[in-house]
Amino acid sequence: MASINNKVVWITGASSGIGEALAYELNQRSCKLILSARNIENLERVKAKCSNVDVAVLPFDLVDFDNAKNHVEKAISFFGKIDVLINNGGVSQRSLLVDTDFEVDKKLIEVDYLGTVAITKALLPHFISNRKGHFVTITSLMGKFGSPYRSGYCGAKHALHGFFDVLRMEHQKDNINVTLICPGFIQTNVAINSLTANGSKQNKDDIATLNGMAVGTFAKKLVEAVEAKKLEAYIGGKEVLGVYLKRFFPKLLHRFVLKSKVR
Repeated sequence: MASINNKVVWITGASSGIGEALAYELNQRSCKLILSARNIENLERVKAKCSNVDVAVLPFDLVDFDNAKNHVEKAISFFGKIDVLINNGGVSQRSLLVDTDFEVDKKLIEVDYLGTVAITKALLPHFISNRKGHFVTITSLMGKFGSPYRSGYCGAKHALHGFFDVLRMEHQKDNINVTLICPGFIQTNVAINSLTANGSKQNKDDIATLNGMAVGTFAKKLVEAVEAKKLEAYIGGKEVLGVYLKRFFPKLLHRFVLKSKVR
């Protein structure tokens, strides 16, 4: 086990939900934190709730691809280095494929995939130079199997798995670790903020999300997976079984998901 205590950790999507819970969990472990998201007021709110004084706020939009290198340089400037990047920023979807505007598919790819790739590639030379670093990317169980109402989201999350599997292979020699975290239903505003067919927010919660794992519990399990340097971790309730059904009994998974309450 490699302790994350006292490390410099950069969290995207840190203004709410999983990112916010991670900030509090890592603050208790005396980590130096860099908190990023679009909403600076919420970032400052999260920072104010952290007892550790070593917390920096760096607001930016994941789709600001052209400035990814500038964001990385600014992040490094706070504490002189970054040990762990937690790629958490993103948006979900709740709409049938046939009804969904292509612009929604495009936005999901830009935010959930390309935004994460841009920041990761901009930070990679820093990790290579330091001969160490850890990329932690929060994908989803939807990165392992599909579900109705999430076609574009599933596509983006599947893409993250392909990209980070290759990053791990190519840069193991540089002592760079990659952990893919696949949440199931977690009690956050992910469903409320999900994009619908025309790109507007759903603005209501899902029963499955409401009944999901407490976000604080999830944060603790994520940190345990990172410290264990797991390649992948599946965190949630019975929905985690879908990963294994997909691998060994794909037809059974197909029937199981169609009968499940997925929203």
